[in-house]
Amino acid sequence: MRFIGGRMAATLAAVTMTIVGTAQGQAEPVRIILGTSTQGGGFSLYGDALAEAINAVEPGLSVISRATRGTGENLPLLEEGKLDIALVQGTAAYEALAGIGRVKADLHILTAMYSSPGVFAVRGDVPARSLDDLKGQSVVFGTEGSGLVVMADYILDGLGLDMRRDFKPIFVTRAADSPPKVIGGEAVALWGAGVGWPGFVRVSEGPQGARFIGLTEAQRDTVRARHSFLKPMQLPAGSYPGQSEAVETVGSWNFVLTRADLPEETAYLLIRAIDRAGPSLTAKLDQAAETTPAHTAEAAPERAMLHPGVERYLVERGLLK
Repeated sequence: MRFIGGRMAATLAAVTMTIVGTAQGQAEPVRIILGTSTQGGGFSLYGDALAEAINAVEPGLSVISRATRGTGENLPLLEEGKLDIALVQGTAAYEALAGIGRVKADLHILTAMYSSPGVFAVRGDVPARSLDDLKGQSVVFGTEGSGLVVMADYILDGLGLDMRRDFKPIFVTRAADSPPKVIGGEAVALWGAGVGWPGFVRVSEGPQGARFIGLTEAQRDTVRARHSFLKPMQLPAGSYPGQSEAVETVGSWNFVLTRADLPEETAYLLIRAIDRAGPSLTAKLDQAAETTPAHTAEAAPERAMLHPGVERYLVERGLLK
């Protein structure tokens, strides 16, 4: 009995020391829910990589990526406090933060993600070589309500076009459903944006390869005269297999936004972790090379749109005065 009692006492002591040690040690990491997009989309790929990179360098945070229907769902979920942070396409982010066509959103910028030069991808054997050649043709624009569709609407509107009137638009439920429609010939072109976008990768790696269509200088000027928040951008040569030349176009910066009441210290830890995780994140995704504090300071339409915790970090880094 004494032996058993001794073992029980030792076990009790060990459990007590563990509890005390946990209480005295580091607090549980702050749980952060990150809204991404439908599986197979660029945002889903980026969001999963971002969560993994942050968790690897910041033990005080636990970022969990959650698949959503993309920008169109992420914005209301942020406003309702059901997401802590979320990926939002640049045009839609600007509309929400500036209150264009809607009530101004009480949300904040955590970080710039990457620039999104908007272009069309056609199969390599398709003769179309300009936007005019795509008029009246079947074009996959993506998932309705997504930020990419919003950006396409703005660009086409700037040219006096309407995707539903001047094209035969195809919308999909999942981003992953888009490339097969072009590869299989159901559609002539796929609308998308940016370097490393999964839809463009799949079309480029198809049997016929891909060619990319942007905007002429005159078209870029016309779009920006009507919608100045869209910036001149370039899809660099070599962004996709077989793409030997750069493609000029317009586009916007994508952002990670936060809910209104995300604590300042949490936002500070997030942006600091993103900064520290830069090399590992870029190793996973080429486009993540643009996810930097410097680009965040540059891309934010207004300083007041930055989260206070982010603003504090950018000031400390000498990127804001």
